[in-house]
Amino acid sequence: MRWIFLSPHLDDIALSCGGLVWELTQRGDQVESWTICAGNPPPGELSLYAQGHHKFWEVPAEEAVRIRIQEDRAACRLLGAEARYFSVPDAIYRKHPKTGEPMYTDREGLFGGVDPGDEPLIRRLTVEIAGSLSGDCVLVSPLTVGNHVDHQLVRLAAVGLEREIWYYADYPYTQEFAPEIPSLVPADYRPVVFPVSGEGMNAWRESISQFRSQISTFWATDDELWGDLQAHARAFGGVTLWQPEIS
Repeated sequence: MRWIFLSPHLDDIALSCGGLVWELTQRGDQVESWTICAGNPPPGELSLYAQGHHKFWEVPAEEAVRIRIQEDRAACRLLGAEARYFSVPDAIYRKHPKTGEPMYTDREGLFGGVDPGDEPLIRRLTVEIAGSLSGDCVLVSPLTVGNHVDHQLVRLAAVGLEREIWYYADYPYTQEFAPEIPSLVPADYRPVVFPVSGEGMNAWRESISQFRSQISTFWATDDELWGDLQAHARAFGGVTLWQPEIS
């Protein structure tokens, strides 16, 4: 079986589905991680908000995307997944197509509604994803737990394909926003639980650990990451996906 997981950022599949991806590849399935927001920042000065992210990550602005792609390649190799990268810049870099001004310049904006300036991008992305799909596959999209605009962008583009889509819960936003999940799952969908073995848990942890530039965004230490990941896996029975009800 072929699986395509749509990843908003250069870490989301390892974070949300790493244990499942490892289990799938171990049984011989073909798994692909398609990272949508893997493009370089546009020319010109970055917003103070974007500059603040680079300072927190402790990576130079001109190297940030390259470093994060290296981290993602390492994580995908560890999980046995094939990596593919699209050219959409991260929300912290995107500028309005008409005004040229940054669209997401604070946390409230980043976790708010999608700026109307992104609507043409969503339509183009739907076309680009459709043109990249070939053969039978299970296409898996983020549910958008936590409401990050890039996660919304990816889900909206996937829905525009008008084909069957499965969904995964966006970890680690599930730590705070798990109660939102029922409202994000379409009414005609059902959960499917995929257990993750001890080896799978170790691979999941190790894949997340490849993202050295990003871990401090969510965890103070690797031990804290491991404890949270184990608690998440216990709560979801491993990894839960949501699929359309079979009629």
